This record gives sequence, structure tokens and C-alpha cells, in this order.
Amino acid sequence: MPGKFQVEITAVAETDVEEIWEYIAQDTIDAANSLVLHLEEQIGRLEIFPLRCPIVPENELLGTNYRHLLYDNYRIIFKIIDSRVVILRVVHMARLLDTERL
Repeated sequence: MPGKFQVEITAVAETDVEEIWEYIAQDTIDAANSLVLHLEEQIGRLEIFPLRCPIVPENELLGTNYRHLLYDNYRIIFKIIDSRVVILRVVHMARLLDTERL
């Protein structure tokens, strides 16, 4: 069995998730809770095989090696540093990636 990666979430990514919850909760709190729970599950699954996720198209412009996990209408953007997976952003796919907050 492959080794596990330690998953860390940045303050910016935590804020992203909070903002997603607040936006959806305006319509229904249950849906907001459910989505955030599923996003957290997806993030947790990055402990194993994070390299299965594709690199982000923005890498060429940013000069980075970021990857993303797509879930529902959201992108979980992360980088791998040794045995760590660092969650950088959680953004809706319809939004442009704000590179200033990476």
C-alpha cells in the first residue's frame, strides 16, 4: 500500500470554503452543510494518490506545479511538497482563479 500524504489546508482555502457555505446557506443551510462535508471528504482523500489529479491549466502562466481535484462545480487546487498535500484554494469552476491569493 502506498504511503499516506499529510493534507494541510491554508487559511485562504479555509476562507474559500466558508464563503462557499455562506453563499449556499442563503438558500438552504442543509445544502450548504452537505456540500462542505463532501468537499472535506474529497480533500481528505488526497492522502492517497494525489498525483492522480491533473495539473491545472494555469501552470504555464504561473510557472507552478499545482494540481486540482474537481468535485461537483468546484476545483480544489493544491500543491505537493515532499509527503504533504497543501490545499491552496477551493473555487467554483465558473470563477477565474485569483492568483494573488495563491
